[in-house]
Amino acid sequence: MDLFGGTISSLEKGLSYATLKNKAITQNIANVDTPNYKTKEVSFKDVLNNAKQATIPAYRTDARHYDFKINIGSSGVYSNENFRSRANGNAVNMDAEQAKLAENTIYYNALIDRVSSKFSTLNNVVKGGR
Repeated sequence: MDLFGGTISSLEKGLSYATLKNKAITQNIANVDTPNYKTKEVSFKDVLNNAKQATIPAYRTDARHYDFKINIGSSGVYSNENFRSRANGNAVNMDAEQAKLAENTIYYNALIDRVSSKFSTLNNVVKGGR
């Protein structure tokens, strides 16, 4: 029995992805003037595959017991090694990174609003609609 219908865990995985992407983007922005720095990207496909494999089957004596969780080592972050945009070898395009940061912030805030709404609904149910 899944108490929350899987929605909250899906939102949690989305928030983890958005956080990882935000870290990569801010690292790129921080290294805009570092010679030979290659931009970091987050592969949604890799993060999704890791999230799908994050549970392992285990013998449970009751259907209400939780599945075992494991942490997968691969993070889904990779460097664009073959791309150069400036003479010093730096591959950071500040305009593109700022656009990605704005897009990711909107995505993150939308997920936070949804999580907040879910918990508000659960709180209302626990209080009996009062």
